[in-house]
Formats: sequence, structure tokens, C-alpha cells
Amino acid sequence: MKRSLLFVLFLIIACTLPSQKVFSQRILGAVSVGMNLTQVDGDEFFGYNKIGLNVGPMIIVPFGKNRNWSVSMELLYTQKGSYHRGATDSTSFRLQQDYVEVPLLVHFTDKKLISGGVGFSYGQLINYKETKNNVFDSLFQYQTPLSNNDISVIADLQIRLWSKLWANLRYQYSMKSNRTVVVVDPNVYPRDPLTRYQYNNVISIRLTWVFNQAKIVKKPKQGSEN
Repeated sequence: MKRSLLFVLFLIIACTLPSQKVFSQRILGAVSVGMNLTQVDGDEFFGYNKIGLNVGPMIIVPFGKNRNWSVSMELLYTQKGSYHRGATDSTSFRLQQDYVEVPLLVHFTDKKLISGGVGFSYGQLINYKETKNNVFDSLFQYQTPLSNNDISVIADLQIRLWSKLWANLRYQYSMKSNRTVVVVDPNVYPRDPLTRYQYNNVISIRLTWVFNQAKIVKKPKQGSEN
């Protein structure tokens, strides 16, 4: 059922992408392509070492007196997780999480050049793979299975590079724990095992092309002579 709803949503968004005169003043279509730098807080590893894809279509609805405000909705394929490169293969760890994600954000755009926004996102886990050695089985005792969804908060910054092309920097953090683990490591926690709650921590770097966005028209300088 969830996959069917996501497929219908994808069709709705995809149909808005072509530039159509009827909707060009009300709804903008866009597509974003980029990468995620991710880590999982609570897995005992540190650093945004896991690299993944972030790609998908978007619809944007401007509003307000000068159309400086807008609401956007996306349908993304996004990869999250964690990666730790140990001294040997037996001490390396990798968690790959693939999501279909629907972010909903509100933006304010200044002078049609820079835009800042905040919002939320719902992600449905469609695939995951955890690669680890047996040594981690004794260190990590999972108390709950990996959640099949991820609800997160988003802060977003966009800068117009050229015409309809925008550069996008995004920070995203899980609002609820995706998994609970008990860490049993006498060298780090000599007295008692430590219970950790895991959260996705993501930095996204993307390029966004807005198909039917009006170009910036430079106003002539006042007082200029012919």
C-alpha cells in the first residue's frame, strides 16, 4: 500500500516538471541531483564517512505578495548509513540504508538569489545492508530491529548559480531513534554496558534545476545617459 501511494505521488510530481503556461505562474517543477555525507549517531563511530546518492523531482509553490515565500515537496531516492574503516577488513563496519523520502519545506527567497528553508521529511526504508565482522556481534547487542521509516527535521540553504541552476546545502537529522543498541566494550565502558539510541545524521550537497522558473531581469540603472 505504501509503495503504491509513493508511486502515485511520483507520477503527480513528474507530471508537473514540463514547462506549461497554465501552471508556470503557480507551480514550478524541478529536479535535484547530489550526494549525502552521512553518519549514524549512537553507533560508536564518528565522522561523515558514508557517501550516498540524493536524487529526485520536486514541485515548488510560490506565494506571498512578492512570491518570496514558497512551499516545496520532493520525492527522493536517498542513501544513508555509516562507514568505519578499520585497521583490517575484520574491523571495518558499513551500514547502507536506502530510502524513498518525501521532504516538505517552507522557503524564503531574497532577491531571487539566495533561499533558506526549514521543514520535515518522511522516509520509507526500501533496502538495507549491514556488513560487519563477528567481533561486532559481541560489542553491539541490538535491542530493537532497524526501523522501516525515518522522520527527520531539515534545514536548507540554496544559492542561485546561473539562470535556473541552484546549489543546495542541506542538513537533516532524525527526530526519533531508528534502533536501540547496548554497547558491551570493557575497554571503553568498564563498569556497565551503555545503551545507545541511533539517529541518522545527514549533510546533503546537491544541484537543483528549476524548469519553468523566470529568469532574473536586470533593471536599468537610473540616471544613465544614452
